[in-house]
Amino acid sequence: MNFKAKLILSAVGVCALPLAQAQSGDFEDFGRVTRVQPRVEQVRTPRQECRTDYVQSQVQPQRSQGGSVVGGIAGALLGSQVGSGNGKVAAAAAGAIAGAMVGDRVDNDGRNYAPQTQEQAVRQCRTVDAIEQRTNGYEVTYDYRGHSYTTVMPRDPGNRIRLRVSVEPDRYQN
Repeated sequence: MNFKAKLILSAVGVCALPLAQAQSGDFEDFGRVTRVQPRVEQVRTPRQECRTDYVQSQVQPQRSQGGSVVGGIAGALLGSQVGSGNGKVAAAAAGAIAGAMVGDRVDNDGRNYAPQTQEQAVRQCRTVDAIEQRTNGYEVTYDYRGHSYTTVMPRDPGNRIRLRVSVEPDRYQN
């Protein structure tokens, strides 16, 4: 088929399109929008809210026990060198007590063991619902040839709405 024949056949097809649409009874027209109302839904989303508070707390410093142990052993050994019989046992016990006291003072000398105040961070969290509003469509009221219609659309159509009009005869006419 040559180019001219194709061109003529295409022109005839384009001209016949309105006739085919008229046969089916469907056509497009426009209606006047009279009201648009967004459809809003509330969505709850849980989220964490946290804050940090600073509190004062008492801290008791730790004393070293090593000096008491070593001093007690050394005092017991030295005390057991003095006296004889039951006196030797008493001297060892007294040496252990005295050695433990001296060892403790030497090991922990110069440290302040009074309770100290220290600031401590305390994190507190709670779950709250965040409420968000979302538009999930539009309720559109429009006028077409003196009648009012309402439909739901995914977006706002503006001042006019495109309509697909279908016409067919009433088959149940008396």
